[in-house]
Amino acid sequence: MSKKKGTLDWLLLWSAPYRNTYILSVLSAIAGVFCGIAPYYAITKIIIGLLQGNKEPRYYFLWILICAVLWVFRYLFHGISTSLSHRSTFAVIAEVRKQLTGKLVRLPMGYLMDTPSGTIKNIIVEKVDSIETTLAHILPEMTANLLGPICIIVYLFVVDWRMALVSLITLPIGLFCYGGMMRGYEVKFKHYVDSNKHLNATAVEYINGIEVIKAFNQSAASYQKFSDAAKEAANAAINWMRGTQFYFAAAMSVFPAVLVGVLPLGSYFYMKGSLTAETFILTMILSLGIMTPLITAMSYSDDLGKIRTVINDITSILLEEDLIRPEKPVQLKDYDIELNNLSFAYKSEEVLKSVNLSIPGNSVTAFVGPSGSGKSTLAKLIASLWEVPEGTLFIGGKDIRSIPLEQLNSMIAYVSQDNYLFNDTVRNNIRMGNLSATDKEVEEAAKRSGCHEFILRLEKGYETIAGGAGGHLSGGERQRIAIARAMLKNAPIVILDEATAYTDPENEAVIQSAVAKLVQGKTLLVIAHRLSTITDSDKIVVVNHGTIEAEGTHSQLLGSCRLYRDMWNAHMEAKDSGEVVA
Repeated sequence: MSKKKGTLDWLLLWSAPYRNTYILSVLSAIAGVFCGIAPYYAITKIIIGLLQGNKEPRYYFLWILICAVLWVFRYLFHGISTSLSHRSTFAVIAEVRKQLTGKLVRLPMGYLMDTPSGTIKNIIVEKVDSIETTLAHILPEMTANLLGPICIIVYLFVVDWRMALVSLITLPIGLFCYGGMMRGYEVKFKHYVDSNKHLNATAVEYINGIEVIKAFNQSAASYQKFSDAAKEAANAAINWMRGTQFYFAAAMSVFPAVLVGVLPLGSYFYMKGSLTAETFILTMILSLGIMTPLITAMSYSDDLGKIRTVINDITSILLEEDLIRPEKPVQLKDYDIELNNLSFAYKSEEVLKSVNLSIPGNSVTAFVGPSGSGKSTLAKLIASLWEVPEGTLFIGGKDIRSIPLEQLNSMIAYVSQDNYLFNDTVRNNIRMGNLSATDKEVEEAAKRSGCHEFILRLEKGYETIAGGAGGHLSGGERQRIAIARAMLKNAPIVILDEATAYTDPENEAVIQSAVAKLVQGKTLLVIAHRLSTITDSDKIVVVNHGTIEAEGTHSQLLGSCRLYRDMWNAHMEAKDSGEVVA
């Protein structure tokens, strides 16, 4: 997908599989508009017949029947056009949403952390939904409503060019008023969109943080932030509408007033003998059918103005750089992990600096260090949640950038301290580790992770709904279910990123025992929450200020690394006093 694509290019690309359906929709819409305009000609014939004294009933019945049939066909063709365009458009919208959600999986975590979830939700839901007007209505209906009046005008020019020009006398005045309404459109619409983006992000933040807001009595300040965002979004719309109201009213009053020119000038030409009564009546009737379709067509100009901004927002996600990975699986000789001169920066802040580290396969390696030292970043890089910008990272002798994401995801089980559970049953949340697992296998994983007993105590046991983001469960319960999910995945590399942070000491002992069984024959990386839980690790890596300060066993580090010794002493003092130290 090239960044040089314009708005029309993207719409054509997305709608390409349904091109024939859209063509049929446009043709049906054109037929519907002509069926709506043709009765004006029939009415002209009826009026001329009356003026000529024609008293033949069959003559009037025929033209009335033609009016009725055309009126029915107008709505029939409109219904067919609308049905075809909407069916295709909703398929296009579904496909675009699939592309967006699929893209999120391939993006580095940095993009997802920098972009508020409210903004992403707004693009995937509201912005994509707004494509519907352009594809389902503008494409067929605007085309048809422009073509119909053009054909009438061409016909009037053939009949009498003077009356054709007279019938268009209100058009330039109406367009001038319409131009005043559209003045500064892009700037005003951008302000409207930006203010609504801010409102969406603020609303999501307010809802997600309501527990903290209440706990720290910040409801007034937080609500004020949301209220200000809501007022800003409302004022953006109100001020925009206020500035266009006069021009809109003037344009809508002037455009349809075609008889203002047709009646006096037509009467003048008729009295001078240069215009027949039949032509005069034909012009009066047909001119009334010019502006209504044009107004309908121009009513979509607002949506045409919006679509550029909408497409830009959608493609801002689609055009983000993916985590570049091949598709063909590679053969790994083992599950050793090797980091060579690995550096990483988050925005302008350098987090890791030329890290060199070897992690043998089938071993337990623990990362310890002060908060913000880079431990979690190392884990995320190994799990390929971030792209490796500088240096190299090897797994099984292969550069991680040469391993397909699907293969990499299948061989790494990553459990963080902020575990996400879906609004589904506890059973299905565990089954996310292996979708083909049986109920028995799910329960066995729960038993091995030490959460079978508390699950049985839930209202509906394994069929209990976890709630949005697991909100119906405690933090410790969510963590234990996440660990059960990782166990069920049975991946050869397991990363526990402070995965027992919210677990009480008693349950942590159960989990540690379960983890010991889980990692037999696997490569385990642990970011330690409590140092006493990683003393038996094959290797402990001390991370400080983005560098590896020391590595070795627990006993070796106590004698050789001052930072580790200070952390250990602080941990033991806190443990003796009953406190919990991260």
